Amino acid sequence: MLGTIPIEAMEADVQVLRAGRTIELVEATLRHDDRPALRVRAWLMRPNDTQAIAGTPIAAIAAPESMPAWDPGTVWPGGFIKSVEIRRHDQGPGRATYWARAKHALLDGEPVSPLARAATLFDLSNGMAVRADPKEVAFPNLDLTAHLFGMPESEWLGFDTSVSFGHQGLGLTSTVLHDARGPIGMLGQALTVRP
Repeated sequence: MLGTIPIEAMEADVQVLRAGRTIELVEATLRHDDRPALRVRAWLMRPNDTQAIAGTPIAAIAAPESMPAWDPGTVWPGGFIKSVEIRRHDQGPGRATYWARAKHALLDGEPVSPLARAATLFDLSNGMAVRADPKEVAFPNLDLTAHLFGMPESEWLGFDTSVSFGHQGLGLTSTVLHDARGPIGMLGQALTVRP
């Protein structure tokens, strides 16, 4: 995010930065009043059949049904946070496992892929396992990098999140992503920590 994202019409521009038959790099930019507000890059890769060797040593988290409902509005204000259902197990400052799902469709009346639905929830990771009260310490993320080794398939998206603050105003949010089958990828977010 390069600035505040308005709740208004925006222009979208998509460019292929590196074309290829098996790997492409694509960049999308959202603009408002001719000013870039959001930039996303994605590596697109041709799928290959790796079913015979698929696996991970990362442990699955408890199912959403086994976690208590949690109201994220108790920590964060705003309309987006109210549009998400959370089931969460708090494990102390800066550590939590939780499941999230959107209460509303991304686009009314339009089919949306499971990946697009999941991607709308990625940025939750920094706010659901807070290390310090956001009324006393600001810790916005400067970026968000997602690496997936499986495509999300379920309505719920699971997060196993750890938030770390260093001694010089730097921080990091690290998350293992899950769907109903188990771990599917990781998120990383660089933080600027401002008491």
